[in-house]
Formats: sequence, C-alpha cells, structure tokens
Amino acid sequence: MRTKTLKKNKINVVTLGCSKNVYDSEVLMGQLKANGKEVVHEEEGNIVVINTCGFINNAKEESVNTILDYVQKKEDGDVDKVFVTGCLSERYKPDLIKEIPDVDQYFGTTELPGLLKALGADYKHELIGERLTTTPKNYAYLKIAEGCDRPCSFCAIPLMRGKHKSTPIESLVIEAEKLAAKGVKELILIAQDLTYYGLDIYKKRNLAELLEALVKVDGIDWIRLHYAFPAGFPMDVLEVMNREPKVCNYIDIPLQHISDSVLKSMRRGTTEAKTTKLLKAFREAVPGITIRTTLIVGYPGETEADYQKLKQWVKDMRFERLGCFTYSHEENTHAYNLEDDVPQEIKQQRANEIMEIQSQISWELNQEKIGNTYKVVVDRKEGNYFIGRTEFDSPDVDNEVLIDATKTYLKTGDFTTVKVIEAEDFDLYAEVIS
Repeated sequence: MRTKTLKKNKINVVTLGCSKNVYDSEVLMGQLKANGKEVVHEEEGNIVVINTCGFINNAKEESVNTILDYVQKKEDGDVDKVFVTGCLSERYKPDLIKEIPDVDQYFGTTELPGLLKALGADYKHELIGERLTTTPKNYAYLKIAEGCDRPCSFCAIPLMRGKHKSTPIESLVIEAEKLAAKGVKELILIAQDLTYYGLDIYKKRNLAELLEALVKVDGIDWIRLHYAFPAGFPMDVLEVMNREPKVCNYIDIPLQHISDSVLKSMRRGTTEAKTTKLLKAFREAVPGITIRTTLIVGYPGETEADYQKLKQWVKDMRFERLGCFTYSHEENTHAYNLEDDVPQEIKQQRANEIMEIQSQISWELNQEKIGNTYKVVVDRKEGNYFIGRTEFDSPDVDNEVLIDATKTYLKTGDFTTVKVIEAEDFDLYAEVIS
C-alpha cells in the first residue's frame, strides 16, 4: 500500500542503544545530506532507517518492538519503506529476515555503503567529520575507535562490531575542528575501549597524545573520557588530565565486578588488588577526579560471598558515579557455556541493593557540595529550570544542576558559574553568581 501523502521522500533515522549508535546515525545522516537527501532524526518521514542495538536482552527487545511498530506503519500505509541497520541486524540478520520479512532490507554495522545505495545515495569517502549531530548543540560524541579486541566472557560487542580499529589522530582533529565550528564546546570521547587506542596503528597506547592534539582545537572547552578498560590503562593520560584544564577530571571506567573468581571467569585480565591499586592511582594523580563505573550482578557462578564482597567494596570505594546491571546470558559469548544459575529475582534484588548504596553515597557527596561554586554548562530548559552539568557529569547518566529560570536567563550551550544552594541524591540546585 502506498502512503497516504504524496510529499517527496523524507528519510527518518531512528536511533536505539548507546552513544556509539548515536554517532553512527549522525554519520549516516551526514552522508545522506551530502547526497541531497531530506533527512530527519526521529521525526516523521516516509522512509525509515532503524539503527538497532543488540547488546543485552532489554535492548534487543526494544529494537525488535521498534521494527515491528514501523512494519505495522508500513502495512497501514503511513510509511513506504523500512530499513534496519546496526548491532541487532549484524548479529541476527538471518533470523530477522525469517521472522520479520516485511522489512525492505537489513544491513550490518559495516555495511554503510550498501545502506546508502539502497537509499539512493553514494558513499562519499571524502567526508571527514561531516555529521548531522543530534545531541544538544554544545556537546557531541567523538568516536575514536571501532570494535574491540578484549575477550570479556559476557560481551557480544566483538561479534557485532569486529576487531579494534583506531581512527588516526589527524582525522579526529579535523572532525573536532568541524564540530567546534558548528558551536560544539564539549567532546565526549567514546569507543568500546579507550585504553586500547592507538595500539593497532601507532603500536603503542596513544590516548594521551590524542588528548594533547585535541586540547589545541579552538572552541572546545571540555573533553570527556568514556569507556576505558582497567587492564593496561595508559597512566600518562592522568598526567595530561591533571595538566590540561580542557580535559575534564572525569573518567568512565566499567569495572563489572571485584571478586577475583568472578573477574577470572569474566576474563577481565585483572584482580581486586590491581583494580583497587589503579583507582587509588587515579585519585592520587588527579585530586578531585570523578570516577564513573558500571557493575554486573548475577553473573554465572556469582555466590552470595562474591556479591557481599562487591557490595562492601562499593561502600568502601565511594564512587562518585555508578550504574549496576543484571547479567544477560548472550548466545555465542564465552559465558554462554556456563549455567545462568542466579535467578532473575536475585539478580534484580542485588542490583537494587547496590543502587540503594550508591544513592546514599551520592547524596552524601552532594551534601558536601552545598556552598561550593562550579563552572556549569547549560544543556536545556525544562519547566522553570535551566538544566546544566559540571565537568564531573556526563549527559543523560550523571547528576544535573538545576537553576531557577524565573530568576536567571541563560542560553543552551552557555557556561556560567553557580553556587550550590541545595542537594539531593542525584540533583544539585544552584544559583548563578556570575
């Protein structure tokens, strides 16, 4: 059935999953625009491209439901064509073709030229950093590498993204300069593993040298590090962080667990002693650093003793930022050979307990901020508040600073200095002082 409207083709890109998918969608949209196509992000269009996530069960379920929703819209005549790309499509293409045949075509994570061709566009190799950003204008993700060489037992990312492949420093600097020219002030560096950056092309861990190059880009005020791996972390990064004001005193380092037996089974290449020593080195090298981590509970074989050790460690370490997830049993991963022996209700109970502990820690740390002043960037306005962040907070996952919009006028992307007047477990209330 044809759509009910006769307007010219408009391509709607729908993004699911992580920041790396956001980046990939932005690259796709930049390519389409360069080909003269009309493209929108999560708005109405008669051609739909769904960029899926296939990481864990909840994400896969959301992706499948989104595909089914748009297939139904196609059947109803509200859209003409539906294309599917991304991690779910990379991992399960034969199953998807069989189960949801009404999708016009499926593409994997490395098939951008083929997807563009299906959309009547050519892949333009000369485009470096030509993206249509979908984040608020003041920040953007900068993907510095694709894929992962780590052997983590629970993770399906290498199945969907392939081997680690670093992007050369000069290309990333060009991309950063183009983003800065569009008004981006904060770069959030992302990869499956920042720690590994450069090993494949420079034969050494080169994240510090990349940071040295990026801080020279005019217009960029903050550079933030996401998704570092603990084993083999390049310590010269901390020296750059401490010396360069543009590099935020913030690092996202997913640690997953602390019990030695669980870490060994997870194939993380580290131990409780090494991990604790590393975190101590972070805090000594960069006084006031904010450490964000993520943990997994309910991994196969996780005993009550393992969990209690993790719980006590969270209390002792007092992470500034922490997220906790329940283990997802993923086929074709090493851990899939193990028995998924922790009941789901126990997994959820453990995750809830960890997050309750973290909520209390966050509240206590935030109380200490009352009366202090911070540089804040304004991300958006909601109701009677401007919503901002300090250098210690990443968008969507961390604390936010609420500033009364009835007393002060601010613009999205503005930096301002505020004084914290009230604090909750994950929100700060502040007033502008300059």
